[in-house]
Amino acid sequence: MKRRRDLLGWMGLMAASAGAAPPRLPDATLTAGQAKLIQQPFGDLRIYFDGPTDQLSAMTAGSLRLNPGMSPHPPHRHPEEEFLLVTEGTGDISIGDDVVRAGPGAMMYCAANRLHGIVNTGRTPLLFYFYKWKK
Repeated sequence: MKRRRDLLGWMGLMAASAGAAPPRLPDATLTAGQAKLIQQPFGDLRIYFDGPTDQLSAMTAGSLRLNPGMSPHPPHRHPEEEFLLVTEGTGDISIGDDVVRAGPGAMMYCAANRLHGIVNTGRTPLLFYFYKWKK
């Protein structure tokens, strides 16, 4: 009888943990050196934060140093809303059919599931920071 009770308790624990939410992002201040670096042919991607928060089911914050003449991918859409802030370089940011030449200080907001993209049109790397989230 004790074995059956232990087995049922273990099965209940496993079922509860299978549906458990992923851990929330901790409060933190990260430097570029602490962010996860992903080197790509188009440039260096850094992920500072990636996961759920107290208010959001998903949030990603990172930066991309985009090489001249490059784009990280063709214009795309995703379920998250997104902000993008250019801090160095020059590029074209598209949202739908609108294309804007952007330099340091330019900020993009794009609603969920809207077609958008960026390409470095300059001769130097373009650095931007991005923040994506969904409820």
